[in-house]
Parts: sequence; structure tokens; C-alpha cells
Amino acid sequence: MLEHAYARMTIVLVGNKKDLDEEREVSYDEGLEFARKNKLIFFETSAKTSENVDQTFIHATKIIYNNIARGEYDLANESIGIKPGNVPASHQAPGSSSTVLGAKQEPQKKADCC
Repeated sequence: MLEHAYARMTIVLVGNKKDLDEEREVSYDEGLEFARKNKLIFFETSAKTSENVDQTFIHATKIIYNNIARGEYDLANESIGIKPGNVPASHQAPGSSSTVLGAKQEPQKKADCC
């Protein structure tokens, strides 16, 4: 997978069912070592108790946001998997504009007045 992926892709390896420690097949250290070797972010979570679920998404989002802020992604290239919404003019493709929701703005029509 990695050899065909965008070079700066953010990938998170998530070990689930953290609450079932007695049924564990992969230790935390094994997961962490695999993540380090493959340059992945690693979290263990429990959907049952919701432990680390939000933190996993928040962490990945912050990394992606910071990469965008540093200009590490070509936001005009949709093949990288990022479809920007509110993009600074310096990062927009020529001739495009976006709103907070990412949709192109339609010209405002003047309302007929009384």
C-alpha cells in the first residue's frame, strides 16, 4: 500500500478493543514497533469505552491541518485525498474560489424591491 500512496499521507494504525486485554493477540509494544518501522501514527482504542477514539481523530486532524498550513500539500491536486473547503487564496487553484463549506459562491442576485 505505501509504495502506491501519496508520499506525505498521514496514516494511523489503530489497535481496537483495548478493553479486552485478556484476549489480546498483539501487544501494545508490538503495535508501536510496527508503527515506528512503517512511519505510522499508533493509537490503541476501545469503541466500547470510547477510550482514545476522539483523541485518535483529533491527533490525525491536527497533523493534516499543520501540513496544510505549512504548504506541504498541493491542494489543487485532488488525487492526494484532500478536498479543501475554506482555502487561503495562496493555496487555491487558479480561477477557483471557495466558501467555508467549500462550495463555489454563486453571484448574489438583487432582490426586487418595493
